[in-house]
Amino acid sequence: MIAISPIGSSSAGNAYHVTDGKTGLLLECGIRFKDIRRALNFQTADIAACLISHEHTDHCKGAADVMRAGIDIYASEGTFAAAGLAGHRAIPIQAGKQFTIGTWTILPFKVEHDVEEPLGFLMANQAGEKLLFATDTYYIQYRFSGLNYIMVECNYSTAILDSNIAAGLVPPGMKRRLLRSHFSLENVKDFFRANDMSSVKEIWLLHLSDTNSDEALFKREIQGLTGAVVHVANR
Repeated sequence: MIAISPIGSSSAGNAYHVTDGKTGLLLECGIRFKDIRRALNFQTADIAACLISHEHTDHCKGAADVMRAGIDIYASEGTFAAAGLAGHRAIPIQAGKQFTIGTWTILPFKVEHDVEEPLGFLMANQAGEKLLFATDTYYIQYRFSGLNYIMVECNYSTAILDSNIAAGLVPPGMKRRLLRSHFSLENVKDFFRANDMSSVKEIWLLHLSDTNSDEALFKREIQGLTGAVVHVANR
């Protein structure tokens, strides 16, 4: 069984601990490593590596300290270059090229964001369980089968965003960027409709906007669509 522990999930910082009971991984390190350690009750000995999706600070702020703690970081060459990260613990990976960390086999894939070389991750453990992780993307071009756990960004609702713009609460220019950089509720629902959801046990909605989202609405709509257990990651 895969256990997922959100540590941070917002524009202030993103980090998640994932384990299959044998190998622990960090997904993102966008908050200080000392805060990650504190959130995990200093039980970090099982962390075999950290995967980073892209170079924005809210996803890699703690990277240097993570490496200093002896934990390897896996990210694209574009991400490392843009974030100014280097060293023997900075391990470059490529979309479409599978690799292994402990009991996890990981396949990076391309996502769509306004950065150098962003990635999502399809992860499978030795028990055959599959986890999909995708954040900060407005579209996922691939289709997946046999997923058991999904961690996916659900940043905003187009309807809520339009209402906030009309009320003068959000500048109109923000919509243009969101449409080309973040996953909306509407696009997340389309993604679920296009994929095999028959084996999905849990869905985690990540990186909700403080202004343009509605946690209860998002959870209710995704549960109604998929029939899976839905969690909203803490902000």
